[in-house]
Amino acid sequence: MTTNAPTVERPRAPEPFPKKDSPRAGRRRDRRRRRDAERDVVPAGLRGTPAGKAVRIVLLTLAALATIFPFYAMVVLSLKPSAAVEFPGSLVPWPLTGEAYDSMLNTQDVPRWLLNTVLYSVVSVVGVLLLSSLAGYAFAKKRFPGRNAMFWSFLSMVMVPYHVTMIPTFAMIAKLGGIDTYWGLIVPTLANAQAVFLMRQFIMGLPDELFEAARLDGCSEWQIFARIVLPLLKPILATLGVFVFLWHWNDFLWPLVVGQSTDMRTLTVGIASLQQQNVPLNVVLSGSVIAFVPIFAAYLVGQRYFTEGVTASGIKG
Repeated sequence: MTTNAPTVERPRAPEPFPKKDSPRAGRRRDRRRRRDAERDVVPAGLRGTPAGKAVRIVLLTLAALATIFPFYAMVVLSLKPSAAVEFPGSLVPWPLTGEAYDSMLNTQDVPRWLLNTVLYSVVSVVGVLLLSSLAGYAFAKKRFPGRNAMFWSFLSMVMVPYHVTMIPTFAMIAKLGGIDTYWGLIVPTLANAQAVFLMRQFIMGLPDELFEAARLDGCSEWQIFARIVLPLLKPILATLGVFVFLWHWNDFLWPLVVGQSTDMRTLTVGIASLQQQNVPLNVVLSGSVIAFVPIFAAYLVGQRYFTEGVTASGIKG
């Protein structure tokens, strides 16, 4: 008579933590990326050969030159004396002078336009990041009735053209007395559906064990948000910050509608108004260079987080 002895499962060994990529693995990954890039631009018969590398370098160089040329022309023409523009002679970087920048910066309205643009951009970035991170955390980790319906209803605003909602928004702001005011310029731009979506997708990838452990330790929801969520959101916050800053700094239509007086114009609206006053081209382009420098500086500051945020949101989204 045989009896079936109960089978005892052996405990599994804990899975090791994922190791960081070694320098050799990083180099292999870079080589794979270069091969993928070459596969996209180099014909099949030239891949992996010196001729293929030369073709890739030439194509990438031409693409880089085509991208950089408008910025080069803007800077060079802004440093030229006030004279008729002749192509291609005017693109030669000599003689150079800074009289256009002196004329632009000494204009009485330009410092006020620059201040308005800085306030509009910086306050809007802080407000959008704060509100979108709070909303993204609620939609990702909180449970409440109608959560999904509310989220998808809010997200559907992405499909509505901005120009459709601009007229009722302007009528509401005008009725509340927000014309030619900073709050009327800033408040309507704080509800950003794209930012909320990206925040929600990023926070959904965070492990729930972090939040459960924090609640067991007695942390409130505000402490969890401030001590756990916000530090982990640095890459996506930097990415959204660059995008939102870029959008508000270059925004033209809404500041044109709300800021009806000269003192409430932003830099983009003010530079556009100079073209109607027969201002020389080099002065107008000097204003464009001044408007471009803060955008480029913001990207350089957040470049590392910007790359990490794009990669992480692309994987988790």
